[in-house]
Amino acid sequence: MTSEPYDLITMGRIGVDLYPLQSGVPLDRVETFGKFLGGSPANVAVAAARLGSRTALVSRTGADPFGRYLHRELAAFGVDDRWVTDVPAHPTPVTFCEIFPPDHFPIHFYRRPKAPDLEIHPHELDLPALRAARALWVTGTGLSAEPSRAATLAALRERSARPGDGLTVLDLDWRPALWDDPGEAPPLYKEALRHATVAVGNLDECEVATGERAPLAAARALLAAGVRLAVVKQGPAGVLALAADGILAEVPPLPVEVVNGLGAGDAFGGALAHGLLSGRDLTEVLRRANAAGAIVAGRLACSPAMPYEDEITRALTSGTGSLPERTP
Repeated sequence: MTSEPYDLITMGRIGVDLYPLQSGVPLDRVETFGKFLGGSPANVAVAAARLGSRTALVSRTGADPFGRYLHRELAAFGVDDRWVTDVPAHPTPVTFCEIFPPDHFPIHFYRRPKAPDLEIHPHELDLPALRAARALWVTGTGLSAEPSRAATLAALRERSARPGDGLTVLDLDWRPALWDDPGEAPPLYKEALRHATVAVGNLDECEVATGERAPLAAARALLAAGVRLAVVKQGPAGVLALAADGILAEVPPLPVEVVNGLGAGDAFGGALAHGLLSGRDLTEVLRRANAAGAIVAGRLACSPAMPYEDEITRALTSGTGSLPERTP
């Protein structure tokens, strides 16, 4: 553990995204692909790092060339990879998508027989570092199988014992295809929410976690489950957030010509965590997180597309997320 706590530690999925370089073409007819770092928690760490947060990831890769690639990418994006270790028994997962803008992006996960990021064991966690971080971000997918399930809950319980006002975020992240038994999810979400301070999810995810689908009812149910801030993403209707002190914020989406919508939620998450840590007004936090998501939706990739602060400001000023991608 370093002497200076991290702003944000994320925990969970990492893999290689292989995205078609032809839009509107079925996967069986695509001829060329771009290779990118992927996995929602990894992308959230990248997004927050782009905005100036000091971030780290807890995950696992295969002991293979794709694993080495992911370590290089994390370092290039400024995400500390000290807790990203190899699992020789399982290959680094890859994910393909199909691109049919504006709203159809089928995902094909290759995570069998088991993804290495589900092989995070509780005894391997650096609990002092997790407790000291200003924010911890975990996902619902981390609850989908052991030993990741026990490790995720151990990290959350460690945060519950943390003094002060640190952020502990549960991204509901409902991916039923990644569960052997999706019926196990609701009680596990309930247990995780008891130890989180912030919950983030779309309407489908909120319904799985709480049984409520109407945005305000879902937010209230998340607060009743134990969090202090519920953030409900509503797609074309924007985002709603309700705090335990009764503050309600609603923000419409920022218009964008969609190229690939898959990274928008991760950009939103990284900007949300960074904004909450900055102490900004809740409505402003949501405005900037929405803009970050819109910017990434207007670009092909996820991790390389994550915006910088000035790009978010420019998008809000111009009223559109359709910005040219910055050349590294």
